[in-house]
Amino acid sequence: MRPDARGAPGRAARVPRVSGDAAETERIDRPTMLALGALALAVFVVANDITALSVALPPIEKDFDTDVSTVQWVVNAYALVFGVLIVTGGRLADLYGRRRIFFVGAAIFTVFSLLGGAAQDVGWLIACRALMGIGGAFMWPAILGMTYDVLPDSRAGLAGGLIIGAAGLGNAAGPLIGGVLTDIGTWRWILYLNLPIALIACAGALYAVKESSSAEPDAGLDRAGVATLSISIVALLLALDLGAEWGLGDARTLGLVAVSIVLFVVFIAVERRMGAAALVPSDVMGTPAFRHACLAVLLMSPTFFAALFYLPQFMQKILDRSPLGAGAGLLPMMGVFAVVSFGAGPLYERFGMRRVTTAGASCLFLGMVLLSLVGHNAGYGALVPGMVVLGVGIGLFYSSITTAAVTALDPSRASLAGGITYMFQVAGGSVGLGLTTAAFTAGSRNSLTDKLQTIGVALDEGERNVVHGILAGTDSAQQVLSRFDAGVADRIVGLVRDAFVGGMQWGFRLDALLAFGGLLVTWFLLGRDAPAAESAPEPAAERAPDAPAAEVVGS
Repeated sequence: MRPDARGAPGRAARVPRVSGDAAETERIDRPTMLALGALALAVFVVANDITALSVALPPIEKDFDTDVSTVQWVVNAYALVFGVLIVTGGRLADLYGRRRIFFVGAAIFTVFSLLGGAAQDVGWLIACRALMGIGGAFMWPAILGMTYDVLPDSRAGLAGGLIIGAAGLGNAAGPLIGGVLTDIGTWRWILYLNLPIALIACAGALYAVKESSSAEPDAGLDRAGVATLSISIVALLLALDLGAEWGLGDARTLGLVAVSIVLFVVFIAVERRMGAAALVPSDVMGTPAFRHACLAVLLMSPTFFAALFYLPQFMQKILDRSPLGAGAGLLPMMGVFAVVSFGAGPLYERFGMRRVTTAGASCLFLGMVLLSLVGHNAGYGALVPGMVVLGVGIGLFYSSITTAAVTALDPSRASLAGGITYMFQVAGGSVGLGLTTAAFTAGSRNSLTDKLQTIGVALDEGERNVVHGILAGTDSAQQVLSRFDAGVADRIVGLVRDAFVGGMQWGFRLDALLAFGGLLVTWFLLGRDAPAAESAPEPAAERAPDAPAAEVVGS
């Protein structure tokens, strides 16, 4: 019996059965190479969709005549659904077959990519992005399991490198691909590109990958846990989004917050009742080292999401760069992140978990502090130090914290641990982006209102809400400007630019504060939890072979 590639509870991790010399002589045949190429393509497209649309958000904002707080859902809808469902996707792959669930996920992902590309309004696009997240959540764990299935046991170590490498390449290339497609055509091509890539990946998997599933399926699917957690987070994000318009003390805002809290309490009760089948099993979260690693990830993840969302907007709206220019402008962060990720493993083994994760957390905190200092008249050069430091932090922290989380549990639960860690990463990033946007919206609107009064310009509430779209060129904002002569209109544009930068500063300060909390957790709690893991990291060959691959999209 082939052991479960997910490392499901109660089973031992797969361990290579041949010596190192034998492993070197065991060649990978052509069908296996084809299968690996197809699976790498599939990983690439899922990872690419996290970052590619980040540079296309201002054009989307213009096309649909919407605002920043709404367009954030284009990123959040995909990431949130993907992250919350990834553990469930792994269980479905074990129950019904990895290749079968991969094809189902690819079909969902591709169909809603095409429908999203044809969207006629922002609500349509956001709904398609959420449904694409379901497809991605089905594809990812199935790809992971199939990668281990097609490789000989003696070459299983290649799987983690393949998954991480393809995901990192997809993350790093996403802004450039998105920028090129948006510049030469339209942002819709970013979504249409998913079709040929997914078809090639599916054809390769159909030809070269055999069906596989777990011989001992999990006890069941935690549908109630998924539903309560998802609705709880969405209610909180809606409260953050709409609260800027309604007011934080408005009954509707408070009602959404109350719904979020109640459903989260229900989620905890459901998890206790579900036992081993829970989305987040209580015995897993009962391990202090794992629990504290998840808490650190939760607090740190807003930094990556916020930078990925707001830096391209700054480059396009303030520095007047094209989408491609904004994508290239992210290279100091994305390139450094990719390079540092490759060196994080050796550093972890040499210096230990506590030093490396703390160094990464420190860089994430410092990077956000530097970016929060970027002023109204700053050029691109002012962004580079913060992006470089942030890239170092992302590369060090996520590689190391994932290893720390996975190795805190029994090897048989490695993939489950990785999936839960990633769920906390995406949940933290999604909620963090909502918090950042709430701070951005409040800060920019208050600043603009005060500054408009100084030049004697009176706008009603509706006009103040839409005038921020001037920087994206929305029709509503242009109609407001048309009321004024050229000189006053130019002054209003300048004030809106200043308000945008001021709002971004407030948002990044909030992210820096959250990152500081994550740094404290990393240094004080993780350092106390894991002296054994730090003094003696497991050799790569002895870990559950899929453990490193849990460091997934967006990290």
